[in-house]
Amino acid sequence: MVNPDTVSLGADKSTQTPEDEFHPLTAEEAQAWRERHTSLSVWWVLGAQLALAAVLAMLGSWLWGFASVGISVMYGALAVIVPAALFARGLTSSAASVNAMTAAVGFAVWQGVKLVLTVLLLALAPRVLNEVSWPALLAGMLLAMKVYWLALAWGNPRQATPQN
Repeated sequence: MVNPDTVSLGADKSTQTPEDEFHPLTAEEAQAWRERHTSLSVWWVLGAQLALAAVLAMLGSWLWGFASVGISVMYGALAVIVPAALFARGLTSSAASVNAMTAAVGFAVWQGVKLVLTVLLLALAPRVLNEVSWPALLAGMLLAMKVYWLALAWGNPRQATPQN
């Protein structure tokens, strides 16, 4: 049986190396860290989604020979892209980052707006489009959502050589 008085939940101090200790970064070190760890822009992801949607819409129209297929693919992708753009705009506003509580509430509110707008766009599809191809519309939505994974894989390149 293990004695609870001898169990440590933290790191063992004897195994820590000097590199493991915390030290504040200088301005130059912080700048170098930022250059090595570039962030991925949400606007880049939205642009990639839009570009993929346009290519898929043209490809869908060409393969199936119906303009309604391409239009449905594009509409499905836009049902993902437009709410995501509104969500991103809401989260990047100055009011969303006043403090941690405001940021958390803003995230929840904008996520709700995104969800409601997506459902609304899907509900309006039969009224907006003359002829809806639901499989094409759903494929456009699905593929636009999968761009997030591609962006995570390709959008943040690492430098080949580490800099000190």
